[in-house]
Amino acid sequence: MAARHKRSGPRWDAVPPATGAAVMATGIISIGFHLAGFDALSIADLWIAGLLWLLLALAFVALLVGDRRGWTARSQTPPALTAVAATTVLGVRLDQLGWTGGAVALLTVAAVAWPVLLTAVLRHLGRRLPGAAFLICVATQGLAVLAATLAPHTADWLAWAALPVFVLGLVLYVDALLRFDPGQVTAGAGDHWVAGGAVSISALAASKLLASGVWSGGAHTVLRVVTLVLLGLALAWYAVLATAEVIRPRLRYDLRRWSTVFPLGMTAVASLSASAAARVDGLEPLGRALLWVAAVVWLFTAFGALRRVGRGSGRAAGTAAGPAGAVPARED
Repeated sequence: MAARHKRSGPRWDAVPPATGAAVMATGIISIGFHLAGFDALSIADLWIAGLLWLLLALAFVALLVGDRRGWTARSQTPPALTAVAATTVLGVRLDQLGWTGGAVALLTVAAVAWPVLLTAVLRHLGRRLPGAAFLICVATQGLAVLAATLAPHTADWLAWAALPVFVLGLVLYVDALLRFDPGQVTAGAGDHWVAGGAVSISALAASKLLASGVWSGGAHTVLRVVTLVLLGLALAWYAVLATAEVIRPRLRYDLRRWSTVFPLGMTAVASLSASAAARVDGLEPLGRALLWVAAVVWLFTAFGALRRVGRGSGRAAGTAAGPAGAVPARED
């Protein structure tokens, strides 16, 4: 029998959609470092986030072209929405650098992908879900954040367009909360933190709308109150989730731990942004402290990811060199 033809080239299906969470986590810490004045660290993180985003984009397109059925199956799961959220986070960081054209381009990409992926995910959402369910809110609020961020130096209509998207994000948060399995708070592998991160990005969106300068008077006051209330809820989630981690430590590396880093960084950035937009000085030192917590957790998560990749490569080599039918050792 003729030998079966083996596919050559990169295995794009081996790049999981949840890789977008690593882009989100790295990108939001880059944004935080910029706000805190640590531009060298911010640029380093931006390079990492940009390279990971390119890898994710190539995998997304290659899977769409080469395996339409596989792409459809993946697009129906919440982690697919990390592609939208990651794109908006990267867009905000480009805008901070003054690269408005690039930020607008990323907003366009995210705005085109968002309804397609969101509709597919919503049609297949079940009950008693892990924290990834909150990505329906995160991706939506990511659009609101980027549009509101661009509004002051592009066009006011972006802020007006961001407002209903922001409100929709809050509605989607409630929907995700009703589907969320509370047991994930103490048993989740990392993505349970998105329950709080979704509130944090909602607070950030509100602060960006507040800072856009489009609204004044009563509308400005309402946005300020909404920003501070959402940030308070995000900090409450932070305290609950951190306490649960202490009570039941989950120290083993898991890809979903990037979905822990993102909420940690997002809460820090939301605090820094709310401090400036709502003029609450006490939030700035809090945001800076939370930023360093997020950065430390990012380092441990990145170390775990590199260690896992190294072990995977070693196993692949060992299996190839060993006898037929060799089984790799169990991962830790």
